[in-house]
Amino acid sequence: MTGTTLDDYTDRYARRVRGMTASEIRALFAVASRPEVVSLAGGAPYIAALPLDAVGEMLNKLAAEQGTSTLQYGIGQGTLELRERICEVMTLSGIDVGCGASPEDVVVTVGGQQALDLIARLFLDPGDVVLAEGPTYVGALGVFQSAQAQVVHVPMDDDGLIPEALELAIAEVARTGRRAKFLYTIPTFQNPAGVTLSEERRERVLDICERAGLLVVEDDPYGQLGFDREAPAPLRARRRDGVFYLSTFSKTFAPGLRVGWVLAPHAVRDKLVIASEAQILCPSAFAQAAVTSYLSTMPWRQQLKIYREVYRERRDAMLDALADYMPACTTWTEPGGGLFVWATLPDGLDAKAMMPRAIAARVAYVPGTGFFADGTGAGHMRLNFSFPPPERIREGVRRLATVMEQETAMREVFGTVSAPARRRGQAGADVPGPDLA
Repeated sequence: MTGTTLDDYTDRYARRVRGMTASEIRALFAVASRPEVVSLAGGAPYIAALPLDAVGEMLNKLAAEQGTSTLQYGIGQGTLELRERICEVMTLSGIDVGCGASPEDVVVTVGGQQALDLIARLFLDPGDVVLAEGPTYVGALGVFQSAQAQVVHVPMDDDGLIPEALELAIAEVARTGRRAKFLYTIPTFQNPAGVTLSEERRERVLDICERAGLLVVEDDPYGQLGFDREAPAPLRARRRDGVFYLSTFSKTFAPGLRVGWVLAPHAVRDKLVIASEAQILCPSAFAQAAVTSYLSTMPWRQQLKIYREVYRERRDAMLDALADYMPACTTWTEPGGGLFVWATLPDGLDAKAMMPRAIAARVAYVPGTGFFADGTGAGHMRLNFSFPPPERIREGVRRLATVMEQETAMREVFGTVSAPARRRGQAGADVPGPDLA
């Protein structure tokens, strides 16, 4: 006997399962949810900001008056009523009829995650290459890993994806005799980095992809959650050919309903529907009716403003606490919207190795390793500000800073910790190389 395993089915799994591992975030859920822990780890919206009494009445009315249809099977593409409302929502971001946005080309999905999985099923064969920002959304990495694709990261700075780095990545993939299938990007209030692709870079990135024949998968869960100014128009508002637009109601209404969508080039729409039907048969008719009713009968535009104000206050609380408490040589991004700050630790600190001591100090975050396909990123962490109230955010940052100071002191016993000083307000001023700091 050469070894044993707790899993008797190991030798029966499909090859695509062999590399599957739990995400950094999922592994934190059990401890981060304990009441004594200040969790800066998750990405949950602040659902308490919703008019829950009114939402409850709306859901009760749906079940009572439309139960025979909303509790029944539906169609694979999603209801026409919801797809029409989705087009109204996209119009707020500049994706309108003039851009070719039509209910006919919208496919309703079970959250944004299924939208990603459908794209992967349609376009990725084992060994294919996906280009993605580094760092990128951990859920996307799981999808691409399941599809047995190789993720090649493209560096970012405080203005988002670096166009020159994208050109280099495309050329390097081609040099190895392969071709990248698509660019996966979160250009607006990126998860986990919080940065936004600049207006000028958006056009350049689209031009580069067009010349290279590279599809673009634009993931936009946060675009309507800007604090300081309107976000730049999405990539899909600029080009219709070759750009897939993915979004969700999880961040702007309710993640528990699991309703998202894909706006696809017309030729691909039917294949998306077929792939979705093979997976789930049809999205939940009740969840779709709930979102449709919310968008049709409730002041959802005003609710967006409420979310923006709540998250702006909490973003400011986090930035102020970071400035007040973080050790020297710690740096961080300053998001103009969304839910996350990306922090870079002083040299010598390892966010993943530090996690047990942070949990012992009753604070949680997500180590940066979860956002890179190759497991790098230990010198970074993602901090969420959407869920905890401002006073808890401040206390969480204080606890985290204390842990970092203790870690630094311990390491100084064995060697000098040094890093170029760069504090809040110097975004990108002295970023060495392609790393986001």
